[in-house]
Amino acid sequence: MEVKEYGLLGAHLSYSFSPEIHGYFADYKYELFEKEEGEIEEFLKDENLKAINVTIPYKKTVMKYCNEISDIAKRIDAVNVVKFSNGKLYGDNTDYYGVKYMLSKGEITIKNKRVAILGDGATSQTVRVVLEDLGAKEILIISRKGKIKFSDLEKYNFVEVIINCTPVGMYPGEAKSLVDLNEFRNIEAVADVVYNPARTALILQGEKLGIKTINGLPMLVGQAKEAVEIFLNKKIDNSKLDEVYGKIYRSTHNIILIGMPGSGKSSIGEKVALKLEKEFIDIDKEIEKEKNMSIPQIFEREGEESFRKIEKELTNKFSRKTGVVISTGGGVVLDEENYNPLKQNGFIVLIEREIDKLSTQGRPLSQGGINRLIEIKEERQSKYEAFSDIKVNNVYLPNAVDEIVEAFNENPSN
Repeated sequence: MEVKEYGLLGAHLSYSFSPEIHGYFADYKYELFEKEEGEIEEFLKDENLKAINVTIPYKKTVMKYCNEISDIAKRIDAVNVVKFSNGKLYGDNTDYYGVKYMLSKGEITIKNKRVAILGDGATSQTVRVVLEDLGAKEILIISRKGKIKFSDLEKYNFVEVIINCTPVGMYPGEAKSLVDLNEFRNIEAVADVVYNPARTALILQGEKLGIKTINGLPMLVGQAKEAVEIFLNKKIDNSKLDEVYGKIYRSTHNIILIGMPGSGKSSIGEKVALKLEKEFIDIDKEIEKEKNMSIPQIFEREGEESFRKIEKELTNKFSRKTGVVISTGGGVVLDEENYNPLKQNGFIVLIEREIDKLSTQGRPLSQGGINRLIEIKEERQSKYEAFSDIKVNNVYLPNAVDEIVEAFNENPSN
C-alpha cells in the first residue's frame, strides 16, 4: 500500500493546480485528499502524514484538531497548513503571504485605499488581515448575509479596489460576476482569488475598463512556496516565485488562433501544440464531428445561422479547457460573445496572410474570388484586432510557429 505523506485536503479538488505547483518547488509526491467533513478527524490521525495544505471548506474545521497554531493563523482564524510532528499537529496560514504576492504581482496599491472584499469566508478574513497590514484606509466586507449585503453595493461605489473572495465565476460554474464595475466611479483595480479560469467575468470587465487586474494564481503560488518551507523546514529563494508562476501560467494557459479562412491556423496550431507539448483542438473539425457532415454540407443544408450556433457552443466548451492550442473558424469573431470564453484562459493570436495566399478549398464563404475575400477581410479585420493579443504574419510557417511560441513563453501575465 502506497504511503501518503503530503497533499491537499478539501471537499472538491479535481480542478486544483496545487500538485503541479508543489512539483516545481519540491520533489515529494503531492496528492489530493477529497474528504467529507465527518472523515476529517480520522484522516488527521494517519501516522504517515507529514504535512498537508487545507482548502475550502475545512480551514476552520481543522483548527480544533491542532495542538499549536501560529500567531498569523490565530489572527486570521483559519488554517491552511497542518504539519505533523511526534503525534502533534501544528497549524499555520500561508495564504497571508500568497495574498501579498498576488497584490504585488498585480501592482495593486493598498495603502490609504478604500477596499471592498466580496465574501466573508476564510479567504476573506485572510485578505482583511493583509489589507490592515498594508495600510488600507477603509475595508468593507460585502456578503449575502453580513452587515453590508451585495444589494447595498450602490451605497459604496466610492471604493477604489475590489477583491473577490468568493467562488463565483470559478470553473466549472457559470461565467458571472457579483458586481458591475461600471457602477464604481473611483475603481482603480480588481483582484480575484479564483485562478481557474484565469480571467473570470470580473477580471475580463476590469481589463476592458483599463484598470489593474490580477487573478488568484499568484496567491496560489505564493502560499505554496511558504507551505513548502514549512513542510521541509528550509528556505526557498524568493526568485523562485516568479519562475514558478510563469511555468504554471504557461502550462495552464491556452493559445487561441484566429484569422481569415485559409490563413493557416490549423497547420500552425498543430505545430505550436507539438512544440509546446499541448493538446491541439480544431473547432471546425469538432463541428464536423458533432454534426456528422462537412462544413460545406452544414451551410448547404442548414444555413450559416445553424453553423454559427454550433460554432458558438463548441467554442464555449473547448475554451474552458486549460493548457491547449485551439484553432478557431474564420468567422468566430463575428459574434462578440465568443470573446470572453476564448479570452478566459487564452492568449489570442491573429494569424495574418496575404489575400492571394489564402486557401479557399472547402470554405463556403470564401467562394467568389479575390474580391469576395477582400470584402470578408474588410468586414472582419477590426474584429480580429479587437479579439487578439498579438498579430503574426504567416509568410513562412516555421517562422510563424517560432514567433508564437516565443511570444507565449516571454509574456506570462494575467
